Amino acid sequence: MNETPKTKSDWRIVRRILIALAIVVTLIAVFYAEEDWRGKHAWENYKHEWEANGEKFDWQAFVPPSVPDDQNFFTAPIFTNMLNGKIVMNPYHSDGSPDWRAEKDQIGYLGGEGRSSIIDLKAFQASYRNPTNASLAKEFPIAPQPQTPAADVLFALSKFDSAVEELRQASQRSYASVPLNYEDGFSSASSLLPVLAELKRCTQVLQLRAVAELADGQNAKALDDVKLLLYLNNSLRNSPFLISHLVRIAIVALELQPIWEGLAEHKWSDAQLAELDSELGKIDFLADYGFIMRGERAFAIKSFENQRRTREIISRQENGNLITNGLIFMPSAYFYQNELAFAQLDQQWVLPLVDTNSRVISPAALQRVNDAVHAETKHYSPYRVQALMLFPAISSTVRKLAAIEMSIDLARVACSLERYRLAHGEYPETLDALAPQFIAQIPHDIINGQPLHYRRTDDGKFLLYSVGWDEKDDGGRVTLTKGGSVDRNIGDWVWQYPAQ
Repeated sequence: MNETPKTKSDWRIVRRILIALAIVVTLIAVFYAEEDWRGKHAWENYKHEWEANGEKFDWQAFVPPSVPDDQNFFTAPIFTNMLNGKIVMNPYHSDGSPDWRAEKDQIGYLGGEGRSSIIDLKAFQASYRNPTNASLAKEFPIAPQPQTPAADVLFALSKFDSAVEELRQASQRSYASVPLNYEDGFSSASSLLPVLAELKRCTQVLQLRAVAELADGQNAKALDDVKLLLYLNNSLRNSPFLISHLVRIAIVALELQPIWEGLAEHKWSDAQLAELDSELGKIDFLADYGFIMRGERAFAIKSFENQRRTREIISRQENGNLITNGLIFMPSAYFYQNELAFAQLDQQWVLPLVDTNSRVISPAALQRVNDAVHAETKHYSPYRVQALMLFPAISSTVRKLAAIEMSIDLARVACSLERYRLAHGEYPETLDALAPQFIAQIPHDIINGQPLHYRRTDDGKFLLYSVGWDEKDDGGRVTLTKGGSVDRNIGDWVWQYPAQ
């Protein structure tokens, strides 16, 4: 049967549409191919250039070496039992009690890490001895007769004695390395969360134990618990993930509490203070900064590579099901260019923020970087969007790192001041009197590289402080937020003791 004119016309239209589609598909394929080549070429050139200068971008360079299970702290039976819920370390009742709050005139200030006060052992004693219901009464042992607050707290915490000793034995192992499947990139860090949570709970138990032991006159036991606290912090030091070091920062703030209380109440001996100074000196976030940020960079790049390979960018649990958002049609150039953007951001802006040689973190430098990142976000590019999204967390980390490192340095100087007081009956007129007898070298202010501010007070104590994030000397004044916590952005970062 012959085709009618209409049929021929329809076929010509269809053919033209198909030809047009073929041309469009071809142009898209050419575009993808060219963009992919350009993206891969740009990324590989950048990587080779910086690798020749000693930089490392391969995630495998940051993976802790494999260690035998019988020599690894994190595979010790005590830690395994905590992870599977057989042992629960928590000094609080399951309802969160006691929820104690100190009166304002009891408040002291501890560096830049927040408001600190002498832990109210009476509140813990009352909570342990008088739980609000029968279920809570079974959570902690209760002494038959009331004792001192410290003794009652230690009796209640005795439920953890064997676990603490097992932790102490495990800390004698040669290595501490969390077993993870690092090939998953950033997703590997999710497996860290239970480990980090357990370490935080252990820290809370040991903090309260050490404070109670000091109040009970058991200074040697308190020192042992503080040293175990410091070990738990350093057990995460070789982790290449930023989240681990954020938890380390939180743990240090808890660890400093018993040290601060022992200094405020003159509980530590000269030998114990020297040992505390030595142990605190092993924590150095500034020295670790380059490793932390390079590790975060390497695993960000690994995650981009995983996304390019699987075209899966976001996975989440929803009603028990794994939901994945895909990037099926995204060109490979998207991933290569984000790898390049993240590496450039890290090399140009992030790594220089901490000067490990001069041991200075400049707020002004961070502000300049923040301004540059903000300017970048105004010029939207899909090739930089993921890299720029990660920067706010890094910016916040730098501020936290400065504050906690300053707190550690202030604690070390405070230990040396107490050693001087024990030797001479009073605090020195200037910090210069401390070195080298009581401290090898006096730390400077991390914010500006200048000497720390110090003066004796009329009540026989002292005021020791950094100028803080606003870089202004406010005479040792601490600024509080409306909620009562220390505002780290303004005011000084101060170490002082509460009024007696």
